[in-house]
Amino acid sequence: MRGLSRSSLAEVEERFNAVAGSADLGALSDELFAIADLLDREHGLRRALSDPSRSAEAKAGTVRALLAGKVGEAALATTEAAASARWSRAGDLADVLERLGVVAAAAEAESQGTIDEVEDELFRFGRVVAANPDLRRALADAAAPAEGKRRLLSDLLGGKAATASVRLISQVAVHPRGRSLEAGLEEFSQLVAQQRQRFVAVVRSAVELTDQQKARLATWLRTSYGRDVHLNVEVDPRVLGGFSVRIGDEIIDTTIVGRIEEVRRRLAG
Repeated sequence: MRGLSRSSLAEVEERFNAVAGSADLGALSDELFAIADLLDREHGLRRALSDPSRSAEAKAGTVRALLAGKVGEAALATTEAAASARWSRAGDLADVLERLGVVAAAAEAESQGTIDEVEDELFRFGRVVAANPDLRRALADAAAPAEGKRRLLSDLLGGKAATASVRLISQVAVHPRGRSLEAGLEEFSQLVAQQRQRFVAVVRSAVELTDQQKARLATWLRTSYGRDVHLNVEVDPRVLGGFSVRIGDEIIDTTIVGRIEEVRRRLAG
């Protein structure tokens, strides 16, 4: 997600995993998002909870005094653990809580058997936004009321997308936290995929791939990377034959355009 301390993140994730099993995962996700948003708004509180000179017990006490009775025990325990950990910067505290809010939403989707739909819907909505400048402006407008964005998303997605998809898309649109809408959706998509311990591959092809072609490509990528790979396929006529695959920062390019560019680079070198 962002440059979080691995040891601190592992400590908080361990506490989260211990308390999430008995929690309402949808409510837990909403509460962790709300706490992250609170920390983004209240700079003094964020500094107090991330101040390395304060003891872990003092910071956990501040969290409990502020949130006890207002959020569930799972969200409270997770936030106490996050405040007690040591982070390299004050913003890390909100980052880890948002991250675990995404994980809770993904776990809810997995328990409901809708996690595949969530992965697909996050990708497809990102493409819809990219192709619709008016929609992108409406959702990216920092001056637009949050409730208006939620109503717009409810009109667009209500009854058509998984509950977790609506929850995650709404979080990115209403609380971008310095990210573009597309970057936020991709970030959340990667976290959802991690819930299944698999990679996400963005495939660009000039034509729609058949189910058989997708299955062969997924099998080849699973063999190459040693992990299941979820395919997000984007049809792009500019590809001019072949396809390209992006997994994280790695790109496999078999397109005609890619080959031409490679020849140009070699000639220029």
